[in-house]
Amino acid sequence: MQGKQDSLIQGARRGQSLVEFALAATVLLLLLTGVLDLGRMYMAWVAIQDAAGEGALYAAMNPQCISAANGPSCATPNNAYDRTFIAVRQTPGTPLDPYRVTIVITPNDPSQICFGTPITVSTAYSFTMVTPVMRGMFGSEVILRAYAVQQALNNGSNSCP
Repeated sequence: MQGKQDSLIQGARRGQSLVEFALAATVLLLLLTGVLDLGRMYMAWVAIQDAAGEGALYAAMNPQCISAANGPSCATPNNAYDRTFIAVRQTPGTPLDPYRVTIVITPNDPSQICFGTPITVSTAYSFTMVTPVMRGMFGSEVILRAYAVQQALNNGSNSCP
């Protein structure tokens, strides 16, 4: 009789271990997927931050070409908007949808830019969460924002002193 009780207790202990493992593995997998989504979000933010820096640098060196509307010499890709857009699209390892990026450059009128004028390029990206845990915490979409500021290295127009 004693032998049967010992084998029943051993079987119950094995079953208890399996239940504990299942509960712990579920929690660990949820944490892991959340960390993966946060990693993707960080990569996206770095990509839009780099793109903003690229656009700001181009605008600082070529303040007469903020957008394609500034003249024929500013046609695509020779303007700050397009350089920012291209930088988002060509970021290695980060599959961002460049059409979900909003780009704002201030000032956007070359006649307002003289040597030393700060030019700000702001980018915003609508990031979609993949995991249900992160969707529950942050919502299905998170707006990531980044900006870069450079001082104009040239005059944007002839009206500058």
